[in-house]
Amino acid sequence: MVSKILLVILLLILVASSDNEIIFNGFTGANLSLNGLAQITSGGLLMLTNNTKEGQGHAFHPALLHFKNSSNGFSASTGSATACHYILGWSFSLNGTAQPLDLSKLPSLPYQENSKKISHLLAIALPLVAVVLLLLSIAVIFFVRRKRENYGELIEDWELEFGPHRFLYKDLFKATKGFREENLLGFGGFGHVYKGVLPTSATEVAVKKISHESRQGMREFVAEIVSMGQLRHRNLVQLLGYCRREGELLLVYEYMPNGSLDKFLFHGEQPALTWSQRFQIIKDVCSGLHYLHEGWEQVVIHRDIKASNVLLDREFNGKLGDFGLARLYSRGTNPQTTHIVGTLGYLAPEISKTGKATTSSDVYAFGAFLLEVACGRRPIESHPSVEVPGLVDWVLGCWKMGTILETRDPKLGSDYVVKEMELVLKLGLLCSHPDPMARPSMRQVVQSLEGDAPLPAMSTDALFTSTSTQRYDECFDDFLMSGPSISDSTNITYPPPFVSGGR
Repeated sequence: MVSKILLVILLLILVASSDNEIIFNGFTGANLSLNGLAQITSGGLLMLTNNTKEGQGHAFHPALLHFKNSSNGFSASTGSATACHYILGWSFSLNGTAQPLDLSKLPSLPYQENSKKISHLLAIALPLVAVVLLLLSIAVIFFVRRKRENYGELIEDWELEFGPHRFLYKDLFKATKGFREENLLGFGGFGHVYKGVLPTSATEVAVKKISHESRQGMREFVAEIVSMGQLRHRNLVQLLGYCRREGELLLVYEYMPNGSLDKFLFHGEQPALTWSQRFQIIKDVCSGLHYLHEGWEQVVIHRDIKASNVLLDREFNGKLGDFGLARLYSRGTNPQTTHIVGTLGYLAPEISKTGKATTSSDVYAFGAFLLEVACGRRPIESHPSVEVPGLVDWVLGCWKMGTILETRDPKLGSDYVVKEMELVLKLGLLCSHPDPMARPSMRQVVQSLEGDAPLPAMSTDALFTSTSTQRYDECFDDFLMSGPSISDSTNITYPPPFVSGGR
């Protein structure tokens, strides 16, 4: 409802002045005709409307004044809302200049009545606002510090030269969604591996978190990591870079969708690999290891070749990963204690005497790998009620009896190539020879697998005698096995390489 206010104050003739002039310095005692909502307040204000209800208010001078072609007065409207309209005073003259109002006599607006309420509200609101702002400031500071803790990383001056190969921890944190359990690909003795998608390029990666409290030799190790990033071979898992925090090293690798080979060989939830797939994977790993030994400017020793360290891409091509993480572990150990790092069953017997990994010890591990892929068995298996011979002894015994093909993986059935199966089994035994001088080089292994050279002649009697005189329990009884090893249940591993040195 529209409140319409019409005030027409016509001239009030003062006693000592002309009939054509009126003046009101406030309206206390004024002789006016009021109707509607209009009223004169105790303070002398002429209030035409109020803020309690909608309506109209009018105030009229009791005597008529005659205007010549003009009119004069006040009109106000509040629309659909309520409001108060006040008039403090008015001076009017029909002829000439109206008398000035005496400002000292004008009543005060009713703001002072509400000022106490406003002051009271401010007295309550301001402290509340201050408390809220303080809490917000504390929350912001906590958030910033927490974010710095989450994204904090350790960068030393010497690392500046490796800048292009270093990832920001913030990017890796976001890529793995904060290293959530749902992104965990696998774990082992050296750390956990997480799947991630880099926010800047949408590239899928595998991020390995390695705990390492010692900073001794870290500069040399990071230099090795960066140099290993230069390795380029289709059968090696590509190392993309690294990131370092206090007590933690993160390695970034290309992502391998099909995971590790061992879950296809030993875990029933995955479909069995065909022989053609297995034989191709064997040749892939052989090619990658040959590149590490002879194809780069330095000799790179893998140190832990086994099925769980062979990764498969979308087309089931084999790529060798888990390059000698023992190098990092050995930097933080007690120099008075001898450490062997690797996996029992793949460790060459001479390591128990020398404690040193060589290309020949890699060949030994590759021999064990050949046998486990062909036979579907791990090199060493234990059963509570039955004594199970080692894989090498078992295959060698069957060869001596003329039944070497009986050692093949039962899941293959008859779906295999006899010539290729015999080649892999016999080559596995030759590579696993306890005498390092009797083992072939990886170049010779490549030639044999590709059919470019015949398998070197071997005597089963000589091989059987040598393996019987050097068994694992004898070689390692008095040797301290204190280094970590990736467990058999590990699905994905991506550690860095170990550079042996120049040729």
